Amino acid sequence: MASGDSRRDTRRASGNGLHWLGLAAHGLKRDLRAADVRALFVALALAVAASTMIGFFLDRLERGLTRQAGQMLGGDLVLEQGEPFSSELKSTLREAGMSLSDQVDLVSMISRGERFQPASLKVVDSAYPLYGASRVDVGNGVEPLARGPAPGEAWVDPRLESLIGLKIGDEVRVGRATLTVSGIIEREADQSGGFSSFNPRLMMHVDDLEATGLVQPGSRIEYEILAAGPPEAVSSLDARLEALKRDGVEVRDVRVDRPGLGRALERAEKYLALAGLAAVLLAGVAVAMATRRYVDRHLDTAALLRCFGASQRQLTRLFALQLGWLALAASVCGALLGLAGQAGLLALLTAFLPLELPPPGPLPLALGVLTALAVLVGFAGPTLLRLKRVSALKVLRRELDPLPASAWLVVAMASLVFGGLMWLYSGDLWLSAALLVGGLVMLVILGGVGTLLLSGVLRLAALLPQGTHASSPTRALRLGARQLGRRRQASLGQLLAFAVTFAAMAMIGLVRGDLLTAWQDQLPEDTPNYFAINIQPQEREAFVETLAGAVDDRTALYPMVRGRITALNGQPPLEAVPESGRGSNALRRELNLTWRDTLPEGNRLVAGEWFGTVAGASFGDAPGAGDGAGTAPSEKVVPISLEAELADRLGLSLGDTMSFTIGADTLTGRITSLRDLDWDSFRPNFYVIFPPGVLERFGHTYITAFHLGDAQSPLPGQIVKNFPAVSLLNVEAILGQVRELLTQVTRSVELVLGFVLLAGISVLYAALIASRPLRAHESGLLRVFGAGDRLISRVQGAEFAILGLASGLMGALLAELAAAGIYAGWLDLAPRLHPWLWIGLPLGGALLVGVIGHGLSRSLRRQTPMASLGLLGEA
Repeated sequence: MASGDSRRDTRRASGNGLHWLGLAAHGLKRDLRAADVRALFVALALAVAASTMIGFFLDRLERGLTRQAGQMLGGDLVLEQGEPFSSELKSTLREAGMSLSDQVDLVSMISRGERFQPASLKVVDSAYPLYGASRVDVGNGVEPLARGPAPGEAWVDPRLESLIGLKIGDEVRVGRATLTVSGIIEREADQSGGFSSFNPRLMMHVDDLEATGLVQPGSRIEYEILAAGPPEAVSSLDARLEALKRDGVEVRDVRVDRPGLGRALERAEKYLALAGLAAVLLAGVAVAMATRRYVDRHLDTAALLRCFGASQRQLTRLFALQLGWLALAASVCGALLGLAGQAGLLALLTAFLPLELPPPGPLPLALGVLTALAVLVGFAGPTLLRLKRVSALKVLRRELDPLPASAWLVVAMASLVFGGLMWLYSGDLWLSAALLVGGLVMLVILGGVGTLLLSGVLRLAALLPQGTHASSPTRALRLGARQLGRRRQASLGQLLAFAVTFAAMAMIGLVRGDLLTAWQDQLPEDTPNYFAINIQPQEREAFVETLAGAVDDRTALYPMVRGRITALNGQPPLEAVPESGRGSNALRRELNLTWRDTLPEGNRLVAGEWFGTVAGASFGDAPGAGDGAGTAPSEKVVPISLEAELADRLGLSLGDTMSFTIGADTLTGRITSLRDLDWDSFRPNFYVIFPPGVLERFGHTYITAFHLGDAQSPLPGQIVKNFPAVSLLNVEAILGQVRELLTQVTRSVELVLGFVLLAGISVLYAALIASRPLRAHESGLLRVFGAGDRLISRVQGAEFAILGLASGLMGALLAELAAAGIYAGWLDLAPRLHPWLWIGLPLGGALLVGVIGHGLSRSLRRQTPMASLGLLGEA
């Protein structure tokens, strides 16, 4: 009957492609009863489900967190310049799909009766805010308001309220206009952590700006466009944004304007992409193991088809189409599971993450299916080539099996596919290539280590006492080790597969833990929550005494001098910097300069050497700085230290010169060191630091930051009363906003870690299922020779535990090395050793593989020897 079926199948296969599709579908239907096909189906479905679920999660979470971070900036995109923006530009932004809000920032004196106070005016329109809500007290307690003040009204911050005695309902004069105070601001919707203005804040409506008479020719006013829209809308404006930068317009987004927050989001995105790669790798390992068993089981079928005239091409087409049907079914099933999983994930996320996520997009679904097909081709393709080389003589001589595919071919094909996926997920070609080459080298090393480890386990087991009782643990360990030794090559393959699985799972756990540590260190409990600015030199000692004993922690007092960059290497700044740096805000405003004889806390030298004190310096006009054309006489140039990122944006390096105008004088400094700053610390940071003995002769004030743990402390009131010129800036609200965002990222990372661990366990299950027929055959042989259920159970448990223990040791080595490479090359974290991993992973591997393997073998131990031996031919 089988011969007749095969002959008819071959005749039908000679027809058109539909017959091939039907034949492959019919064969797949019969094969679904086999354990290896079910394992292959599960592995592919898991690959699609994991990649789509994590892909949807990454896509939605990334857009949601970016929007949440964009709330701190005021929009997804912010444009700023010193003159009103054209209506043509606004039309372009709206046509691209962006929602706009106009904003104007300026400084002016405001008054109430006989009391005057300089204040920063924030002028907003009716579209403000684009994201979030401001927390304002309008007379009924603090409440969130997703709007700005109405025309004729003003909102003031608590500092302005206390400085000139304002309260709700009072009138305040701004220029020539009189506004009614209708709210006290606790936190603005788009409040940022920068210090572009040290003055108290007043928010008013744009309709009242003209009535103030403050907009005059030569007035220092900053005009802003806040824009919100989908990522594709922002991307479509790239060319226009680059042109605006060249024209001197400052273009900001969350990664540029918020360095610390940007790094946190960037690391989270990279971690989540790494988690997706780990899940795909685990599925690929299971596919490779299941495919090998699938090919072994179909050798007889292929030989029979060759007897009836099937060519190698026809065999390849038949089995490729059969696996194609399987991949299609697994992709549909996995995609549905991924969609359901992301819906469940959203419900879980909503329960403890106060974050509104945008709807899912189609790209993760397409990438999930593409990933599954790539995994099938890369991890199963070379092994399938064995079927086309089968000889018809195998029908008569079963020992004439075709040689397995070259191990190097299998590894090379899988590596190329996985390297391509790694590039797709990470977006970094060089990093992907480096990890791929490093992984291949480690695979060769692990092969040698695995061989030695397996030999060592066998020798160690041989030294154990034999034990005379069937329940003796040593007897079970000896027999389990011998089982592994009798099929050394298969055991080595499983050892490597499980080691890669454990390494992938451990690496995700390691990265997660170290990321959380980095984020917790970023904002410790004693992070400064107050900044004191404009401390006069004569008030310095008294101010320090006031803070002594009243605050939990305080930074040093840094002197501050305002200076503007007027020349770079003797050329006007806009001519000297690269096109990409012409929109830098550092070229458009005065910088805060300081002097210091030691490297400030949180700064790290990345190039050059720190300077000492420069005494007795005298200065004239800087070369090229007096008129911007390089015609002034020479002067003594002092060493300066520059922040590394600003140097990169301005195209500067060690030895270059910068000229600054301070009042009527010009100073020139030569860059002798570059520094990396800790922007996440909420401590005073400076782009440019001079040595002592240079800036002291200029008018200067001091700045410091401190942590005040007691929210009810009278210290802020005392400072305002005793030091009226000092601006006290409370950044507790900003800290809370950043901490909330980092908490959301942390919890999302923990969720994804859980999914990867579940994927690893599921793939481990699929891999053990694929080897189940061989173990059934061994179990049947033991039973034939008189072994009881108890002894077989102990032997199988010992075998799995030894395999898991050895795999855990190798996995720990691979995880440590892989994590170190990823830290240094991708996540910008310091590599570190994890001693607990070398204990936990081997023990956990022994327990996990032992429990899962022993549980899967339970039904085999209950079968008769004939049934167990028969499984070898069925699968």
